[in-house]
Parts: sequence; structure tokens; C-alpha cells
Amino acid sequence: MLANALIGLREGLEASLIVSILVAYLVRTGRRDALPLVWAGVAAAVVLSLSAGALLTWTAASLSFEAQELLGGTLSIVAVGFVTWMVFWMKRTARGLRGELEGRASAALGAGGTALAVVAFLAVAREGLETALFLWAAAQAAGSGPRPIVGAALGLAAAVVLARLLYARTVRLDLGRFFTITGALLIVVAAGVLSYGVHDLQEAGVLPGLHSLAFDVSDVVPPSSWYGAVLKGTVNFSPATTWLEAAAWLAYLVPVSLLYARRPAPRTAAAHV
Repeated sequence: MLANALIGLREGLEASLIVSILVAYLVRTGRRDALPLVWAGVAAAVVLSLSAGALLTWTAASLSFEAQELLGGTLSIVAVGFVTWMVFWMKRTARGLRGELEGRASAALGAGGTALAVVAFLAVAREGLETALFLWAAAQAAGSGPRPIVGAALGLAAAVVLARLLYARTVRLDLGRFFTITGALLIVVAAGVLSYGVHDLQEAGVLPGLHSLAFDVSDVVPPSSWYGAVLKGTVNFSPATTWLEAAAWLAYLVPVSLLYARRPAPRTAAAHV
């Protein structure tokens, strides 16, 4: 639940800030008449993202066990790739995000109203589809039950409220620091999702070593215990971890964390609105 709340908060805040920048630009330039086009693009992006999540869930439920594991493992690895790219992209481009979006909005207004709706749709749909895929993969790793969905919904709701307060300048937030910290946390979550994806592929028979365990601490950290559930829900910790899972976790977490720490964060948060 906590991991999905973090994903919902970060991804939701990114999308909400994009919308806020577009809205603020139109208000400042006296083009309030174009606001419905932005909201139409946002609504279409939200529908597409929800449909993608529903399609993934429905497709997985209709497959055999081996096919479910193959689909889950493959999409988990794809989701890790997307979220890794997103984390580094935001850290690198946050400073110029506002200028880039305002430039696109200006060009879209010159090209016609429909173009502005397309800009809003593409900007939000990219975030939404990444969020839907990573949340689905994280929810699969966390197990069944409503908690992953509840956590994601709470995170998204908090993101919308926070973006609205930032837009109204009721609160001040160092967005550069926020995205840097949450990016580091998401790298840890992504390492767990990757490890779980490897386990799924082992269950599907695609990868070997399903019964070759690096460690088994199920007696110390029972999966049914509250602390076992917390570790599973936050960092996808498995008490019984295979050698291949452990190797994938380390092979991702160590180099990605070092590279992320070395890349300088933006000095200012241009996403302030």
C-alpha cells in the first residue's frame, strides 16, 4: 500500500503539475477560452490510462497460470524500464519543464484549438500510461487484495490536492528536492518489482533456478506477519529469494543508485506554478 501510494503521489503530481503549467499559461496570456480544450485532452488521457489498467487486469485474469506468470514477469521488467527512464528524465529536465510546455502550448494555440487538446492529451497520457503499467506491476508483486489500489488512489488524490495548493500558492514546495528524494525511493521499489518479475519468469519456466534459494528467512519474517507484509508492500521483499532474483535486485539497484546519485539535480524547480 505504501509503495503504491508513493507511486501514485509522484506520478500524479507530475501529471498535475503539467496540467497546472498549461492552465497557468492560458490564464496569464488571456486565453481562458482555450481551457476546455486542455480539460478535454486531460479527460481523454485519464480514460486511456484507466482503460489500459483494466485491459491488463482482464487479460491476465483470462490466461493460464504459466501465461499469467509470463505476462506479469515481462510487463514488470518493462515497467521497471519505464520508471527508470522517467526518474532520470524528471531529474534532468525539471528545470526546463515549464518553458518547454509553455512553448508547446503557444505553438498549439497558433495551430488551432484541437492542437492544444492534443498537447494536453499527450503530456498527461505519457504519465498516465507509465503510472498504470508500473502500478499494475507493483500491485501484482504486492499480491491480491484492495490495499494496492487503495494506496495508489490515496497517492493520486494527495497529488491532485498538493498541485492545486501549489497552483494557488497556498504552500511552497521545493519540487527539485521532492522529485530527487521520491526518485531515489522509486528506484528501490523498482528493484523489488524487477526481482518479482524475474520470479514470475521462473514460475513460467522461462528462467531457471526456481528452487535454488539464496536465502529463506520465512521463519524470521513470516509472509503473513505485519512486518512481512510491510516489507513486501514497500520494497517487495520476499523471505524466500532465489539466487537469480537476488542477482537481478543487486544488478539493478547498485549501478542505478550510483548513477542517480552522481547526476546533479536541477538547481531550481521550474515546475512551480
